Amino acid sequence: MEPVKNKSKQLKSRLAGGILVVVSALAVQAQIGSPHPRRLTESMSGGLHGYISMKVSPPPDGFGFGVSFYSAVWPLLAKPLKSFQIGLPGTWIIPDNRNYEQPLCPPGTLARDQWSRRAPSYRDVFQTIEGGLGFWTSTQFPSATSKYIMNGTANCYNYMIETPGWGFDAPPSHLIALDSAKMGLVQISNRLVVPPDGWTFKQGMHGELFGTAWMALPLMDADAAYHRQPTGDQSWTLFVSAQNFKGPVAFWIPDTWSAISKGYPPAAGRTLDIRPGVMAGGAMEVNTVPYFSNKDSHGILYARIPKLLFPVDGSKTTVLMQDVKMYSREALYTSIKAWSGSSATATGMFDLRGAITPSCTNEPLKFDQHTVPMTGFDAFVETIMVGQSGSCSFGLKWKGSSTGFPQYFKQDGNGMVAVPASQVPPETGLAAQTFEPAVVGKPYTSPAGPHTVWSSPGPRSGPFTIVLTDGSRVTYYWYRFVDQPSLQHLHLSKTEKAQLQSRIERIQANWPINRNYMALPSSGALATLDSALIVTPPQGMEVGYVPIVTRQEIARIQNH
Repeated sequence: MEPVKNKSKQLKSRLAGGILVVVSALAVQAQIGSPHPRRLTESMSGGLHGYISMKVSPPPDGFGFGVSFYSAVWPLLAKPLKSFQIGLPGTWIIPDNRNYEQPLCPPGTLARDQWSRRAPSYRDVFQTIEGGLGFWTSTQFPSATSKYIMNGTANCYNYMIETPGWGFDAPPSHLIALDSAKMGLVQISNRLVVPPDGWTFKQGMHGELFGTAWMALPLMDADAAYHRQPTGDQSWTLFVSAQNFKGPVAFWIPDTWSAISKGYPPAAGRTLDIRPGVMAGGAMEVNTVPYFSNKDSHGILYARIPKLLFPVDGSKTTVLMQDVKMYSREALYTSIKAWSGSSATATGMFDLRGAITPSCTNEPLKFDQHTVPMTGFDAFVETIMVGQSGSCSFGLKWKGSSTGFPQYFKQDGNGMVAVPASQVPPETGLAAQTFEPAVVGKPYTSPAGPHTVWSSPGPRSGPFTIVLTDGSRVTYYWYRFVDQPSLQHLHLSKTEKAQLQSRIERIQANWPINRNYMALPSSGALATLDSALIVTPPQGMEVGYVPIVTRQEIARIQNH
């Protein structure tokens, strides 16, 4: 887990829409000013950084072809705030290159040129599938309840891909659709709209569970003529499980992974299109949190972060992530491979004979404030394993009268220690401060002119619009599956298009959105996606078409 932690700390600070300035404890203190201000200066990042996590054992041989788990959905804040980025429990999947020490990242890539401590292999920052539930500084339409994004990088963090049309990067570049050659996610579902700002949920979620599975499936052929370098047949496919939608949503084009090996032999055969995947752990990543700080009359420094909300049950427990499973090819890959070449049917349900539950252990809370270590959390809360024995599930146990994450911290030697609000001198003025609210951002746009992958071959029906619970309006069109923008840079032949179109039509025709593809959670209720995201194809387009988003903008001022 440690390599991924360090990678995320550097990368996501870069992506957060600004520059995270790392300063010493003395520099933090120097900016405080008078101990009795009416309005303190709000520091827009660095108030809390670290992880709430569990360690997950790597898969045994043969079980690196899928990962699934459930994560809780809830409003982490009473109202959305500016400069706030925390990922709810999720994971990272990287290609299994354990014990491989050659440099996987070519010169000229971000990781190779800037992250020398990852040498010699760079395997932990080579390729990842990540994303998940959370709150991001790049969000344009704020929501108190978390959203869900797909996200990953195939080229050592040169850029990231978030949806079938957009990337994940610092504004404003991520608001403009990706160039055709950079697109890597392909939409399968003909029932679920995929907005670039993330999937929204029904308001009122309070710890309900959202299921996520990434499964390596043979949806595109390894021997196809369009490959520009040797490429495997693994299309890592996202399945989700919610109260009102279950099933596959999108997959990664295998060539997106293999492209980095063209002209660079050390990466050949080491990419996610051909290698098993390794789950790097389960964690909440606390990245960008604003804070206020001030000294009392004795020169002691105090700090305050926003109030973080958690769903707590009657036993003073918060379930964060549960029911982690890992899969062999026998779980789904094998049946899809056989289905592609015959008239037999496949249900799409994961065969649990090809599943295992890894061993998992909770990690202690570990946080810092501008690299200054933070302690004292164990007086309020600690991580624990939850659920049935061996279920690989973890959460938080709240102590004493506490049911909330500590907001206040006091200077303690070279660190900061969590303290109750009652121990903070009123003269610091911290209790009276209000954090800056998030504001609505700019639209996500795609090219509107002719001769682009959005217009040629182009959609068959639309435009249509929906309004989401975050107050945004999403515009989408119905494209024939093989005509969607993210496939056009492959320049598929008519035969290749027909084969791929046929496979997806069989999935759409035979896999309904109310089937339990991944096992239901061992306990707890399923979360509910925003009902506006679930659409019905127009008449005559019931099979073989997908709703592709072309724009997302504010529809109204939303009271969060």
